[in-house]
Amino acid sequence: MKDHLCCRSSADNWKADTVMSVFVLLMGFPGVGKLTIATELSSLFPAKIIDNHWFNNPILRLLDDDGTTPLPPGVWEYTARVRQAVLDAIVAYRPSPANFIFTHAGIAGDERSARTFQQICDAARQCEALLVPVRLLCDEEELARRVSTPTRRERLKSTDVQASFDKSRQARVLDPKHRFTLDLDVTSKPAQASAAAILHHVARAIAGDSVLSLAWMKV
Repeated sequence: MKDHLCCRSSADNWKADTVMSVFVLLMGFPGVGKLTIATELSSLFPAKIIDNHWFNNPILRLLDDDGTTPLPPGVWEYTARVRQAVLDAIVAYRPSPANFIFTHAGIAGDERSARTFQQICDAARQCEALLVPVRLLCDEEELARRVSTPTRRERLKSTDVQASFDKSRQARVLDPKHRFTLDLDVTSKPAQASAAAILHHVARAIAGDSVLSLAWMKV
């Protein structure tokens, strides 16, 4: 995968004179807190959140999805088209510079997950933006507890606890092998602390520091 460069900052680490665009990609299993962390991160620097359910829900709302029954396998081809349309619009109409925070439930070794990453990667390249992938990691017990939260159904999110355990034990979060990938364990880390760690990592990536793993950081 190629690294991408180009946005601007806020909070303690973000300088107003930075003219580089940043695409932060938060990746993790359902329930890890991608949208919650994205919301906190967007309060630290100017960025628009592009949640994966923006792409999924227009299609999922057409189905009788109960959050536990497996979905038809072909449904994701339709959500991929929605995603591409949104990314094309970002490339065509974004202001410059412009920051975006994407979320993605990417799985290592899964072809569809890799294609989704590549779609976002290609958009970052076309926008001349710095791409910063973040792998959000979580203990399986805590992840299952979060997945079972009833309010997840309001956003058509999975609430299948057994599926969460199975995924934790049998799969890994997508690792794009990108220069600026951050591994962040959020098992006991509040969303605010996670967002602060990500912003610090982004600032270092802008400065060109590629030795940036924070997987060991826990609160």
